[in-house]
Formats: sequence, C-alpha cells, structure tokens
Amino acid sequence: ANGQGVPQDEVTANTWCRKAAEQGYAPAQSQLGAAYHNGFGVPQDYGEAVKWYRKAAEQGMPMAQVNLGGAYEIGQGVPQDYREALLWYRKAAEQNFPDAQHCIGVFYYWGRALPQDYGQAFNWYLKAAEQGDAVAQCDLASLYENGKGVPQDYVAAHKWYNLASAQGNSIATDRLRVIAALITPEQTAEAQKLAREFKPRTAAEHIQSLPGT
Repeated sequence: ANGQGVPQDEVTANTWCRKAAEQGYAPAQSQLGAAYHNGFGVPQDYGEAVKWYRKAAEQGMPMAQVNLGGAYEIGQGVPQDYREALLWYRKAAEQNFPDAQHCIGVFYYWGRALPQDYGQAFNWYLKAAEQGDAVAQCDLASLYENGKGVPQDYVAAHKWYNLASAQGNSIATDRLRVIAALITPEQTAEAQKLAREFKPRTAAEHIQSLPGT
C-alpha cells in the first residue's frame, strides 16, 4: 500500500484495509474510518467514518477514540454531543494519548460538558505538552502568557511557544515574537535554555511519574 514497486492505488489499498477491518483488526478499522472521513479512495462519508472509528475505539485504540470523540464534538456523522465526546477523549487519555489530553484541556478551558476551569485546562495541556504535542505546547504557553490557571510567566510562555514554533506551529511563532519584545535579554536566554533542555516524555514515563505508581 506504500506504492513501492507499483503505482500507489488508494482503492486497492482500501480493499485490503477493509478485509482486515472486517476481520476485526483495530488499526485497519481506524484507517478505514479515516479513509471515509477524508474521502481517501472512497466517497467521503462521515457516517461510515464513525462506524469504523467506533469499532476500533471499542477495542481500545486511542487514535480511533479521539477521532470518534472529535466526530461527537463537532457533529460529523453523529449528532453533536459534548458529553459523549468527552467520554471517548477520557478513554484515550487514560492511555496517556496526548491528543486526547489536549482535547480534555480544551473542554475545561471552554467549559464544554465540564465546569470552566483554567487550572484543569493547564494540567491537561501540560500532560500533552510534556509528550511533545505542539498544539498543547502553544495553548500551554498562552495560559502562561495571560496568567490563566497559572501565575503569569513570560519566560515559561517563551519556552513553550519556542518549542511549538520549532515544530511548525505558526500561531506559536507569531506569539513568540510578541513575548520576546516583552522580556529582557537575560530572560530570553533563560527561556531558550529551558527550551533546549526540554526532552519529551513518553507515555510510559508519564505513567511512572504519577502519584502512587
């Protein structure tokens, strides 16, 4: 299916993917759901996407759980339902999947299916940011910049915007310029040092660091 030796054929790839999916192979079910979601080799069909995401999600595949949660969050292929979205995000977050952790942070930030709580948003953004998720790093930096859920800290904001910008996040790049104009050269050097020293944590490392583990 990677096109080596033969022309890449989306339809043929999906045929083999469907066979594996129908046999209950969760990664293939998730991939087929994505194919229907994006119209990759099949007609775009959000309902079919949800059907296959659900099969994989029920087998515990975190990417499918996040995609199913996303379908409920925006109402694609299913009626919009923030509570159902949150349920699936939590299942993936329990496996320390950073996309899901970030999504829960967003729900706390905006008060979707949960009481609005910037402190909880900070906690969930941090979990994902520490695993290297660029969007979470950018959102975490914004909390530091604006003092929401955490004391205002431009050095920490610079660090996290810098890390997200290095991964191509354009919003972080723009905000980094703004923050750089607000802090001293010494603070900039400190923030850059913190960014250089940053090492993304794996999900396993995160589990081991939790209280009681």
